[in-house]
Amino acid sequence: MSIASSARRVARLLAASGLKVVFAESCTGGLVSGALTRIPGISEHHCGGMVVYRNETKMAYLGIPPAVLDGPGPVSREVAELMATSILQRTAEAGVSIAVTGHLGPGAPAGMDGLVYIAAAVRKPTVQGVWKLRCRRTDSRVMRQRWVVDKALTLLADTIDGLKR
Repeated sequence: MSIASSARRVARLLAASGLKVVFAESCTGGLVSGALTRIPGISEHHCGGMVVYRNETKMAYLGIPPAVLDGPGPVSREVAELMATSILQRTAEAGVSIAVTGHLGPGAPAGMDGLVYIAAAVRKPTVQGVWKLRCRRTDSRVMRQRWVVDKALTLLADTIDGLKR
C-alpha cells in the first residue's frame, strides 16, 4: 500500500470512529504526521505531533526517564511504549497515539542499523501494540523513512479498526 492510500485509510477510520490522533516521532522526524496532514479535512481528527529526535528532547518533552534511555536505550520497545503513552497523556483531546523510534542510518551502532519500533496507544492510556521492524540494508535513508511511515500509518489504521471489535 502507498503512503497516500494508507493515510486515506487512517482518515476514513478516524472520521468513522470520531477519534483524534497525536504523534511522537523520532527517526521519522514528523513524516508520519505530515503524511496525514495531506488529507483535506484531517484537522478534525489530527491533534498534532512532537518530534523528539534527541534523548534530551525525549526527556524534556515527554518525560522519558534517563535510566530507560541509558538501557535498554532510545531504540527499544520500552521507549516506543513510553513515547506513545506520554504523548497521549499530554494531549487530552486525543484518543489514540503513534510513536516511532529507530536508527535509520547512516552511522548507526553495530546491530542497530535499520532497527525501528512503532507503538500505538489508546486512551486510558494503554499500549495496544508495538511493532519491531528491520529495514533492508540496501535501502537509502529516504526509502527507509518512507517504508516506516507507511508501517506506522498501517499500525494506526489497524489499531483504530481493532477498537470496533
